[in-house]
Amino acid sequence: MTSLPSQTPHPPVLHSLPGSSDLIEAVAKFVVKAQNEAIDKRDKFTIALSGGSMPKNLTGLLNRNDVKEVFLADERVVPLDHPESNFKAIYDELFSKTPVNISQIHALNPDHDAIKKFFPDSSPSAKEIDESEDLQDILEDVADEYEKKLVNAFAAREAARFPTFDLILLGMGPDGHTGSLFPGHPVSKESERWIAYVYDSPKPPPVRITLTFPVINHAYRVAFIAAGEGKQDTLHQILDSPSGDLPCAKVRPAPPGKVYWFVDDAASGKTQYQKTPFQL
Repeated sequence: MTSLPSQTPHPPVLHSLPGSSDLIEAVAKFVVKAQNEAIDKRDKFTIALSGGSMPKNLTGLLNRNDVKEVFLADERVVPLDHPESNFKAIYDELFSKTPVNISQIHALNPDHDAIKKFFPDSSPSAKEIDESEDLQDILEDVADEYEKKLVNAFAAREAARFPTFDLILLGMGPDGHTGSLFPGHPVSKESERWIAYVYDSPKPPPVRITLTFPVINHAYRVAFIAAGEGKQDTLHQILDSPSGDLPCAKVRPAPPGKVYWFVDDAASGKTQYQKTPFQL
């Protein structure tokens, strides 16, 4: 009798690199390898990226023309040219300097009513949104519209419960948040949606959309990128005492998926977790 494959998530793989240039080079090689394998096996490559400091850690891709299609792991509901826009950060820091066409980066609809409604200084407070079904409906529509981009890319939603990204690249906040999934936030418990909205982010701007944990944990590869001494304590907590309370610790893709950590030696200074030398 053939035994079923184990559904126990693989343990995280930790790669610690001496400095920022080594980290950037390793991540670039990892991304290109993931893309080449995906194209060989499935004839396409789908990647999702976070904003924040993430684009600066991906500059090793600048001399490559083989990243073809990009989704946002999370986004702030602001105009695309706003300094807080993840799309702007990813495009300005990275893809404006590569052969990737802007149409290959799946952004929010810049003309959506939500951007006009929630972006101005007079935008409603979290309490007002919480008490207004109409305002929540607008945000639901933003999330639905972006989810449809995923549906179009991953064929009919009925074909699979959740999309399977070839690679999702995430950052780690000092509080252990990733994407726009924050500690203790109800969205962290979402189990059905592909894209969820957040209107009370503890970190400004407050109104956002994000990939949910079921989507992240359905990917073939998820990679965190973290650098600097300021990440030491959080990385130590996530890898050495993984209680599961911090959002980053909840990223454990179902087999055959795996989660990788690309960090510099400054960030890994406190963790006792086993380090794996990076090699292709």
